[in-house]
Amino acid sequence: MNNIAVIGAGTMGNGIAHVFAQAGFTVQLVDLNANQLEKALATITKNLERQVQKNILPANAVADILKRIHPVHQIKEGITEAGLIIEAATENESVKLRIFHELDENALPDAILASNTSSISITKIAAATRRPSQVIGMHFMNPVPLMKLVEVINGYATSPVVTDKITALTRQLGKTPCLVNDYPGFISNRILMPMINEAIISLQEGVASVEVIDTIMKLGMAHPMGPLQLADFIGLDTCLAILKVLQEGFGNPKYAPAALLVNMVAAGNLGVKSGAGFYTYSSGSKELVVSENFKKPFKA
Repeated sequence: MNNIAVIGAGTMGNGIAHVFAQAGFTVQLVDLNANQLEKALATITKNLERQVQKNILPANAVADILKRIHPVHQIKEGITEAGLIIEAATENESVKLRIFHELDENALPDAILASNTSSISITKIAAATRRPSQVIGMHFMNPVPLMKLVEVINGYATSPVVTDKITALTRQLGKTPCLVNDYPGFISNRILMPMINEAIISLQEGVASVEVIDTIMKLGMAHPMGPLQLADFIGLDTCLAILKVLQEGFGNPKYAPAALLVNMVAAGNLGVKSGAGFYTYSSGSKELVVSENFKKPFKA
């Protein structure tokens, strides 16, 4: 598995490509959008340069790492020699099923197909292929170059041999694999998303302000960032999608997304990616500013 393909050049995809290339793997970074590929390579370059500034990497390593990343515009062209293919597309079930069907049609017979999904059933994704035993979840955490955890998810039919290979490979990247089984939200988001949702409901009901909710969780619970800031960082649309998967998967109303979250996503306030969520984000600014909608006491 020296040759890796990553499908999707967004935030997660470029981070995954970065860590594999840094670990010495050849990476085909696949995205249909040429602009997204250019943006991804620029982001990887910037992040590598930041690692040099922090003495994590020697300066002469950057060029070699970048040479190992090859941008590709078509899935079929990018996966023909890959022993491992990691899908990092948007958190949308129909999109992922379509991609895995195409991967199965064009990948090497013994290639392992992995998904970076944060909540969608690996078993269901695997059923879109003729090789369900070779399908597994590799849920990296954002930002990928910094975060040590990889949630490794076994589908119903995932082969133990595949699990062992992916676990070993994860350690080779300098990450810590944590093995879980295939239930909605796995472990990370089954626990995290209800917490974020409850923080949004608390804001919606006027219990406390954005800043107070986040400060309590940072200072009282030793969280590095508050749940509302974290939701902005993840993307409010992604949070909403995961909560819907939890609600539908368990049939339990406790997972129902907050009305405020639904409204914010409908309005296009998605957090960092759109420039506004619970906070506003301006280019180059490190100051955290509460969005105008939440500067006064809020109650739906």
